[in-house]
Amino acid sequence: MIAARSSSVGRGGPEEPSRHRRQSVASLAGHRGHRNSQESNRDSHAQHQQGALLRVRKAFLIREMETNWYLKLCGRAREDSVAYETGMPYRNLGKSGLRVSCLGLEIVRAMTYVINQGMSMYWGTSRWTAMEIMEAYSVARQFNLIPPVCEQAEYHLFQREKVEVQLPELYHKIGVGAMTWSPLACGIITGKYENGIPESSRAAMKSYQWLKDKIVSEDGRKQQAKLKELGHIAEKLGCTLPQLAVAWCLRNEGVSSVLLGTSNAEQLTENLGAIQVLPKMTSHVVSDIDHILGNRPYSKKDYRS
Repeated sequence: MIAARSSSVGRGGPEEPSRHRRQSVASLAGHRGHRNSQESNRDSHAQHQQGALLRVRKAFLIREMETNWYLKLCGRAREDSVAYETGMPYRNLGKSGLRVSCLGLEIVRAMTYVINQGMSMYWGTSRWTAMEIMEAYSVARQFNLIPPVCEQAEYHLFQREKVEVQLPELYHKIGVGAMTWSPLACGIITGKYENGIPESSRAAMKSYQWLKDKIVSEDGRKQQAKLKELGHIAEKLGCTLPQLAVAWCLRNEGVSSVLLGTSNAEQLTENLGAIQVLPKMTSHVVSDIDHILGNRPYSKKDYRS
């Protein structure tokens, strides 16, 4: 039995080391292949992270350029941005390092969702500052969202600053148009307040005491005097004063549309007649209107003669 065991051990002895060596070599080769695969995956992951970081950095630089461009254009500091004007804090978006206004980001995301759900085709802002609109546009560009296409702003013969100075740069740079409202300044430009406050007018209502105070003030009387002079221009053009005022709003290239507010069909028909007056709004006529009003706003790019 001892001999048999010895013989058995003797037969298996020479083959065992060789088999173990083959297994060791195969195991080593497999380990090296696995290690090379891990290194390749790490390199690929590092390249992907580097590419993502470059894209984030590029988006950040684009936003900084846009923000700094508009701040420089308006001659304002960064403290004039949305976070300071609205009191809304900024949000840090993960590891990207980007900081955007919570107000601007959430509104743009919400409007994008509404459009993607088919509930609307476009979205715009109302009475936003130029800085707020620019920030919304920058946020939309960075995160592949839908930016606003228009701003609803008050615009008439006696209210010109925002539409003629602030919005034109947005119109030319990012294509934001203006949907203007109150072209007749709550009825002041119709001329019906020339001889006082009619009992049937809006200014005679208790809830419009602020309008009455504005009309009877010194500035209100000066406005009525200017409207008399503008009435002569309207007569030369063969139109009414309201039609001249609406056509004057439409002649601005940055104005996409003018929102009308009327109390009866006759007023609506009269205001729509401004479309026929629009071709008559030549540069000479506009210059005469500016001369009478004396309130043309000037940006930093303009030089008074």
